[in-house]
Amino acid sequence: MRSWNCLNWNGADGFGVFFLFFGMMLFFDKALLAIGNILFVAGLSFVIGWERTFRFFFQKHKVKATSFFLGGVVVVLIGWPIIGVVGFFPVAVGFIRRIPVLGSLLNLPGISSLVDKVGESNTMV
Repeated sequence: MRSWNCLNWNGADGFGVFFLFFGMMLFFDKALLAIGNILFVAGLSFVIGWERTFRFFFQKHKVKATSFFLGGVVVVLIGWPIIGVVGFFPVAVGFIRRIPVLGSLLNLPGISSLVDKVGESNTMV
């Protein structure tokens, strides 16, 4: 029973990512982005549990990234999708830094000072 439940909520995560991607492809359609945000966060919390989701988002070293992410979700739900997606940049920069080739490009001397201001400077773990 537990594995079937996780499969259903992984589907919610998958649909959330699909709606987010499709919403961006359709020039930041606010309805698709809002559905994607809700499905992704709900699917994540049901897959890993409410307590682990809370601990993931509300750690001291992730305060900046969490505030940008949740603020972006709220702004998209209000109806300003482009401003909400801008709030996702610190999370995206933190992820790109962990990709081997792109991460080394972001650590170049001229680029790294600019990226440190935009992205999260500490690790997610």
